[in-house]
Amino acid sequence: MLINRHVPLSCQRFALKERLGWWIVVGWLCAGPASAAVLSVQPGQKIQAVIDQAAAGDTVEVQRGRYLENLRIDKPLTLRGIGRPTVSGSDQGDTIRVTATDVTIDGMIVSDSGDSLLRQNAGIYIQPGAHRAKVQNSFLSYNLFGLWIEKADDVQVLNNNITGKRDYDSAQRGNGVQLYNTKGARITGNRISFVRDALYVDVSHHAVFQKNRLHHSRYGTHYMNSYYNLWEDNDTWDNRGGLALMEVRNQEIRNNRAWNNSDHGIMLRTLQDAVIENNIVMNNGRGLFIYDVEYTKLTGNVVADNRIGVHLSGSPRNEVQGNDFIENHQQIRYAGTRDIEWGGGKGNYWSNYRGWDRNSDGRGDIAYEANDVVDRLTWRYPSVRLLMASPAVQALRMVGQQFPILRVPSVVEPHPRMLPRSTDWARWRAQLNKDVSHAP
Repeated sequence: MLINRHVPLSCQRFALKERLGWWIVVGWLCAGPASAAVLSVQPGQKIQAVIDQAAAGDTVEVQRGRYLENLRIDKPLTLRGIGRPTVSGSDQGDTIRVTATDVTIDGMIVSDSGDSLLRQNAGIYIQPGAHRAKVQNSFLSYNLFGLWIEKADDVQVLNNNITGKRDYDSAQRGNGVQLYNTKGARITGNRISFVRDALYVDVSHHAVFQKNRLHHSRYGTHYMNSYYNLWEDNDTWDNRGGLALMEVRNQEIRNNRAWNNSDHGIMLRTLQDAVIENNIVMNNGRGLFIYDVEYTKLTGNVVADNRIGVHLSGSPRNEVQGNDFIENHQQIRYAGTRDIEWGGGKGNYWSNYRGWDRNSDGRGDIAYEANDVVDRLTWRYPSVRLLMASPAVQALRMVGQQFPILRVPSVVEPHPRMLPRSTDWARWRAQLNKDVSHAP
């Protein structure tokens, strides 16, 4: 070390340490990215052997081919397919099990997991603690569960196509994406079909589900005991049920489309503090199924062409306004002991309303009542429908309107809207006559 006698020795030593520290930092920054390697796997080689050789942060690129392996990724790395190679689990166990944090799987075909529901065999099993995993641009086919994600936070599942063991009975299949005890998941842009439930969400909070297309399953999405989630711009069709929300609160369900589901479009069961807005629910067995729902806003929805528009039980403390109920075979089936008032400041539109608007304010001058004594009678004794056009039944309906003693509890709206707010339902009605692959 050269010593400048005109500068105190302590200052010179400090300056040297500062320069050395700076070069150590620069060296560390330069060495970081350079230390990450790209390792290639060719057909005939073993992917697992290359994963075992890789260091944390490396990328393993798998060339196009078919690889019969059950993989275990136990370090942070990227597994990237070139030309979409296939890794097959040969119908045994999990095809890929992720045990480390910060793992990315990109551009792969992952297939042929085992079929043990007890062991929860999956195409990709993201086990507890494997936080920030990302699965994207991949095909997961003929697996029991597509992805099983358990106690792993901030996981992303993006733009994948997931199908199950479609030749199995529904009860013997797994779910497309299973989330259990997670936080912060992002499930976006996936197409999921021929599984038990396309998305199964249990004890998982602060998640986002957007732009997914869910069809030919039991439920498109099945929520249980989950809070603070967003379900937005999803399509669900040809399932038994489109969306089922059970024992949940603080959900935002907006701008979705549910159609051709045999049981219900959207089920709300034991739900609090939620927002259900601007959804299109068409041509389902029941458009909305509402049971034990409180402090929830239902606004701007189109409920049209369903066998039953709304099946409602109880649920008095909600805000229901600005919706269009159009040409459902039965607008409301209400099971309750007292009237429930809907409408609020915006009002709802009912296509079977027969009132008038003398002052031209866009709101009806007489109240709309969804159900009467004849409706209740036909629910209990369906064969009565054969007599609906008979004078006796029409007389019974008139008597029920005139004499309060025969009146039954109903959904009542004092001043319904005279015109629907939305025009999207007409476009969707035409769209339903086309192949669902062209659905928006």
